[in-house]
Amino acid sequence: MRVSVEGKSVELDGHPTGFDVFPDREIIAMHVNGTPADLARALQEDDELEPINISSPEGLQILRHSVAHITAQAVQDIFEAKLGIGPPIEDGFYYDFMIDTPLTEEDLRKIQKRMKEIVKANQRFTRVVVDESTARWQMKNEPLKLELLDKRNESLDEGNVEVDSGELTIYQNIDPRTGEIKWQDLCRGPHVPNTRIADKGFALTRVSAAYWLGNQNNQSLQRVYGTAWPDAESLAEYQQRIEEAQRRDHRRLGQELDLFSFPSEIGSGLPVFHPKGGIMRQVMEDYSRKKHLEAGYEFVYSPHITKQNLFETSGHLQWYADGMFPPMHVDAEYDENGDLKRQGQDYYLKPMNCPFHILIYKSRSRSYRELPLRMFEFGSVYRYEKSGVIHGLTRVRGMTQDDAHLFVTQDDLEVEIEKVLRFVLDLLRDYGLEDFYLELSTKDGGEKFVGDDQAWELATATLKRVAESTGLELVPDPGGAAFYGPKISVQARDAIGRTWQMSTIQLDFNLPERFELEYVGSDGEKHRPIMLHRALFGSIERFFGVLTEHYAGHFPPWLAPVQVVCVPITEDQQPYLEQFANSLRSAGVRVEVDSTDERMQKKIRNHTLAKVPFIVIAGEKDAEANAVSFRFRDGTQRNGIELNMAAQEIVDAIESRKQV
Repeated sequence: MRVSVEGKSVELDGHPTGFDVFPDREIIAMHVNGTPADLARALQEDDELEPINISSPEGLQILRHSVAHITAQAVQDIFEAKLGIGPPIEDGFYYDFMIDTPLTEEDLRKIQKRMKEIVKANQRFTRVVVDESTARWQMKNEPLKLELLDKRNESLDEGNVEVDSGELTIYQNIDPRTGEIKWQDLCRGPHVPNTRIADKGFALTRVSAAYWLGNQNNQSLQRVYGTAWPDAESLAEYQQRIEEAQRRDHRRLGQELDLFSFPSEIGSGLPVFHPKGGIMRQVMEDYSRKKHLEAGYEFVYSPHITKQNLFETSGHLQWYADGMFPPMHVDAEYDENGDLKRQGQDYYLKPMNCPFHILIYKSRSRSYRELPLRMFEFGSVYRYEKSGVIHGLTRVRGMTQDDAHLFVTQDDLEVEIEKVLRFVLDLLRDYGLEDFYLELSTKDGGEKFVGDDQAWELATATLKRVAESTGLELVPDPGGAAFYGPKISVQARDAIGRTWQMSTIQLDFNLPERFELEYVGSDGEKHRPIMLHRALFGSIERFFGVLTEHYAGHFPPWLAPVQVVCVPITEDQQPYLEQFANSLRSAGVRVEVDSTDERMQKKIRNHTLAKVPFIVIAGEKDAEANAVSFRFRDGTQRNGIELNMAAQEIVDAIESRKQV
């Protein structure tokens, strides 16, 4: 038999499987003619084979899904539990169970201990093809699996980990010594060859409540989360990253540093900013306003609500209704008998600013001499995020976008996109983000996109050229475009290597067409402008959360809510430091003098925990020498700094926007 292995022809004897081709333990599965498969799969003449390494993205998914099966086997060995689903997710997996008693941390330890025994037993993952009646008989005690079989030809996504409309398979865990079936699950696979491959690279992380198939009207379940990696070292590195991410969690830091909160009286996903968070936000916004003015943007303002017809014209009600709050029906009038005299109208909270900016453009005739026209607004928008996805400041229901819409001619388009992208990257660098790559989101079939195919092709090609000209890595995102046009997304890596989507630049031929926008060209004829959508931070709230985690709350002096705290060693030095603080205030520095009754060391500790950039200390000798000492966050101290030099160093540090 001849097969192709990574493009090379190989001759095999007998009845070969993937194990005969890929004996390396790092290879845990393979592609057969482009489809992922178990190594135990029997090969056919002219099969084209490619290995799947355990450390590859696809290999990690297979490993994690296999460990999800080991988790489910362990749970059913210990508890009376019915099986839900157990897919791989980013950096791990979960498995849902129908179980009477909520699982505890102690239960997780018991489950993990049993998982280690299953791993040590070296059970084989064995794929069995079945017809539907056999699958139903094998799963007769698993009501949720039977429901999946009922749904297999209805609404389950193609590629579901359990079943789809194609071939049905069950995976059995087989004892290699006795051949006994130790456990089985309805599953599409593929899986690793045996449980021992999981070895020491897995851990259960937490348990939570869940709903069957994510629907709150369905059965309540217990969800066990875990992670899996090729080896113990990779697991340890991941756990360290998670610990560091938890230390940087903006929700915890926001509370500890008194920056913002989420009062339950207001509602889910609706934050309030406290005075310290408010001053930070003001600084962020003011700097952005200054840079926008320098770059030729004009400020506009728009209301928070509008009549329904605006979003019908823009297409948002057709394409984005699920992400909008329900309408408010107002202005209906009734006579004294309760009969309707005047029809009311539906008003919506705005999810986007773009239709409002379009109406500003359309308020009068425009000439080509006015273009590019760059409108900018810190505009509050509202989106009905589902409760399960709301997350601190990074996923909210009410937000303020730093939103810009640019109206340009075809001739100016590419140059303007280059300017916008350069402006975006430079401004993000000013806030301390340095490591970027770009993502190009394009149309990829489907019915969610509107507009002419030729316009899409032109827009996509233009964005691609501009993105490539930056020299940054460009990652394709097929199908990820907005309904009205393709976009470039700026992806930024933070201090611990996590990626955050920051700015987006979206090219739009569609909305100018829908709203019949025009300008008079140099030829005296009317032409249609092209529109660019550009959100630099995404939203102020989200960017605030990202920066909090990036800096772990240790904000550079220019952003810190309190830039300097003066601590007198005794109360005798308080007037001396008050005078110094006043001189700093006159230079625009946010400074406080600690006049509390706490001991000096306690004061220093409190302000260190509050992550104040400069703690200025003065004792009797400092006052006599017209000097102060600097105490830094890392515990180091510089003594005997002359007052004018100390003030200048603080001001320079703030103006440089660098960390101290």
